[in-house]
Amino acid sequence: MESASQDHARQPLYFEDLHVGLRYVTGSRRIDEAEMVSFASEFDPQSFHTDGEAAKGSFFQGLVASGWHTAGVTMRLMVESGLPIAGGLIGAGAEIAWPRPTRPGTTVHVESEIIELRPLRSRPDRGIAVVRNETRDENGDVVQVMTAKMLIPRRSRLQSAET
Repeated sequence: MESASQDHARQPLYFEDLHVGLRYVTGSRRIDEAEMVSFASEFDPQSFHTDGEAAKGSFFQGLVASGWHTAGVTMRLMVESGLPIAGGLIGAGAEIAWPRPTRPGTTVHVESEIIELRPLRSRPDRGIAVVRNETRDENGDVVQVMTAKMLIPRRSRLQSAET
């Protein structure tokens, strides 16, 4: 499998630039307790996300990030240093799972792989890429898996529309 360059002066990728097996690895980000509690207090106010003492008696036996917080951090990493899709990361649906909790102090990164490509007959100016995104902690353990369908512009159709 080919792994793409991770430099920050990245060229935008179009549908024609992609192939099944293309992989990208993002930069990383540390998730601290204050950030986890702040997010959860506003968007997912369950005690195992907001109260370290109460969390000790929970299913998780300690404080954990909301899965939606992990998803938000994943998205930020993908935008900042993931696949540089022309026009941005436009989702057309996704499946998401959290096989392990994200704990305070965890450093995560995202590993993405194109697993399917198909042009859209109804919209010849774009295609769909199915991308498996694994958010991993510093030990390489997967804390989130998101398989997303993404709309990808086609360069050849854009160029012919401009002429």
